[in-house]
Amino acid sequence: MSTLILKKQSRQSRLTAFIKGARGHFNTINEHRRLTFLHCVKAGIPVQGLVHDLSKYSPAEFIPGAVYFSGNRSPHEGERAEYGYSKAWMHHKGRNKHHFDYWTDYSPVTRKLSPVKMPIKYVKEMFCDRVAASKIYGGEGYTDSDPLKYYLRAKGTRVIHPETAALLEHLLRMLAAKGEDYTFAYLKRLRRY
Repeated sequence: MSTLILKKQSRQSRLTAFIKGARGHFNTINEHRRLTFLHCVKAGIPVQGLVHDLSKYSPAEFIPGAVYFSGNRSPHEGERAEYGYSKAWMHHKGRNKHHFDYWTDYSPVTRKLSPVKMPIKYVKEMFCDRVAASKIYGGEGYTDSDPLKYYLRAKGTRVIHPETAALLEHLLRMLAAKGEDYTFAYLKRLRRY
């Protein structure tokens, strides 16, 4: 076969793979946003649920998401594996206040990057986001302890304010022990921490 034919086939297979990834990624985003919205309604923050993760549709996030889509983990992991970091993740966390990574700043005392305590409404959204993501990636095997297990795997390695970390872990442990109805009712009443 000529080199030109091989290049054309390779280009066509890459395009086919991209379209398949784009379709899968688009459906995953939509389902994740739907679940997060339902959780945000239960948590008393429906407007945040409506606008949750809209940046995922931007080219900076959507294109890498389609390229690295696998269906069983975040596309950011694939991009990290290839480049050592994820540009799409950096774009996402810098625009979405429900990620603890957004809440860092240089401390005037230590002159180092330090975590900032998250406002309660974003902690609520973060909890809803984590539960929805665990359901998406866990599929039919999901249990209410999955978000806690995922959180605990990286505990101690995150740059997150200690009070924010304590509240998030408390909510995840409550979910694992008492289930969604109890935890979302508690979350809806929660005003400060």
